[in-house]
Amino acid sequence: MRIDVITLFPELVEQVISCGIVGRAAEQRLLELCCWNPRDYTRDRHRTVDDRPYGGGPGMLMKVQPLQDAIGAVREQNPDARLVYLSPQGELLKQQKLARQVELGSVIFLCGRYEGIDERLIQKEVDEEWSIGDYVISGGELAAMVCIDAMTRLLPGALGHEDSAQQDSFSAGLLDYPHYTRPESYLGDSVPEVLLNGNHREIEAWREQQALGRTWQRRPDLLQQIRLDSRQQALLDAYISEAERTRKR
Repeated sequence: MRIDVITLFPELVEQVISCGIVGRAAEQRLLELCCWNPRDYTRDRHRTVDDRPYGGGPGMLMKVQPLQDAIGAVREQNPDARLVYLSPQGELLKQQKLARQVELGSVIFLCGRYEGIDERLIQKEVDEEWSIGDYVISGGELAAMVCIDAMTRLLPGALGHEDSAQQDSFSAGLLDYPHYTRPESYLGDSVPEVLLNGNHREIEAWREQQALGRTWQRRPDLLQQIRLDSRQQALLDAYISEAERTRKR
């Protein structure tokens, strides 16, 4: 998968492929990352990439021309890729959207800085706007790195186990179930017995129940988007009953 990033700080974004899962994916040629700096497309000796907004107000805006030329250069090499602008005004990013983008293939991330970019450029060039959360950061670079990491996990062969990505939180619309490893007992707390009995059917049922229950406790809004079957509803009902009994003790 090829990912192009238009950014004033390519050295920052390139760090995402320096280690970990993303780094290994790049080494295995599962992922190709190309960064493009709008400063390389300026036409003045000061390499100016920002200017004051019409109408006044604080801050500066990224200039249209360097961004437009950078986008054009990227699209010469990657003509079929969709261009995604990362901004607080974008659609809140979900796992399903990332998975869909992996299916579609190559993508171009446009990283804003300052107060953002000219609206005319957004209307003319941008296919989608994504937001990684309801907060503001200094630019789109960290958001791009988050997206790159999350999408890399979905690439076939990127993870050590082929089922790892499917079992991550949000992949099935639920939060992940709790995990345990050695030692069996730690500071008086033991690993749940069901994980030690070797009965894989019981283990899978327990894990599914825990995922349902954890989602009910921490993100009930996610449950409202899922149609549970009768078996899942029974698992959740049992979890809720046990949680309420524990609370009354």
